[in-house]
Amino acid sequence: MTFKRQLRNDENPTESTDFEQMLNESFGKSDRKLSTGDKIKAEVISVGKEQVIVSTGTRFDGFVQASELLDADGKSKVKSGDLVELFVTYIKGAQVFLSTSPSGQALAEGIQEALTSGLPLEGRVESVNKGGFQVSILGKATFCPMSQMDTKRIEKPEDYIGQKFQFKITQITEGGRNIVISRRKILEEGQGAQMAHFKDQRKVGDVVTGTVKRVEAFGAFIEIAPGVEGLAHVSELAWTRVSNPADIVKPGQVVSATIIRLEQEERRLKISLTLKQASGDPWQNLPAQIKAGRVVSGKVTRLMPFGAFVELQPGVEGLVPLSEMSSTKRVNSADEVVKAGEQVTVLIKEINPQAKRISLSIKGAVDAAASESESQDIREYQASQAARSSGGGLGDLGAKLQAALDKKPKKS
Repeated sequence: MTFKRQLRNDENPTESTDFEQMLNESFGKSDRKLSTGDKIKAEVISVGKEQVIVSTGTRFDGFVQASELLDADGKSKVKSGDLVELFVTYIKGAQVFLSTSPSGQALAEGIQEALTSGLPLEGRVESVNKGGFQVSILGKATFCPMSQMDTKRIEKPEDYIGQKFQFKITQITEGGRNIVISRRKILEEGQGAQMAHFKDQRKVGDVVTGTVKRVEAFGAFIEIAPGVEGLAHVSELAWTRVSNPADIVKPGQVVSATIIRLEQEERRLKISLTLKQASGDPWQNLPAQIKAGRVVSGKVTRLMPFGAFVELQPGVEGLVPLSEMSSTKRVNSADEVVKAGEQVTVLIKEINPQAKRISLSIKGAVDAAASESESQDIREYQASQAARSSGGGLGDLGAKLQAALDKKPKKS
């Protein structure tokens, strides 16, 4: 029972709270919270035909089935003021139900009540067995199927051993000897509420910050709100071609992502994310050196039956067709000329930013280099000829001047 009194005008709520706390303590009450399975010493308050009411030492009184406290003659073994050792079997709101043993009648009723009402109970994972886990709830062995322990795929079942979680009773058979439970149902209910709130707050096109939780061969799962995950497919991790998502992101990494899909599917919210769009499209701001007629260097990323793709900068690739690979021989396969990962020099023949296509040529780069070399040779030849012509002219003039001096009479 909780005592309250009217505040006087000269009192404040803090003083009232302190008074209430002292009053509760004077009756042996405290703010201690009980959990199912706790063993306590309780003082009997009253003995009824059906139930015995006891003081649990907390703000809430407890209830014990009177049949559990009878002697051999069917008479109550306890009276008001007696202390008895009891186990907390389950808690429902402000009601605490207890039993003389963790497997008593109240326990069976508590488990049945949990099944009927959907009330969660705390359990401890004891071991891993075929197909699931053995979990102790109120001292009773129960079974949680592997698929019902979590909402995500379980990689290491042994990591759950020794941990305590809330479970829901899903099935009771064989007179209570076989009890099946689920933790997943509780997690999904919580996630459902969180996802509903998320959907109300977010829309497609929003940029969000999240933490990479798991990396799979097909992409990365990113938590973008508590209990809310989205999938960034491997094709959406970067503008470059990604063979292994683990090369791009790692678990625990904080990333920015754009929501590209947000749809409710039966009991779950399907969220698709993209990391590359959040970082901007590299085709929208091509550097000055990437333009038609330029000779540039790039890395061969893929060899195809029709040619080779060359990356000119992150996210920007061009194609060298087989016909543009060599001017000296017929090329039937790209690997006759280049290898993946190799740096090559190419001529940019044509750019189509809208279609995100660049046409490249290796032989064009070679021809351009040869042409440049020939032009340089011509320039050097012309320069040398000009210098020779200039030098020859001065030589003739000098010779004429010298001849004129030779004809001039010498002074004696």
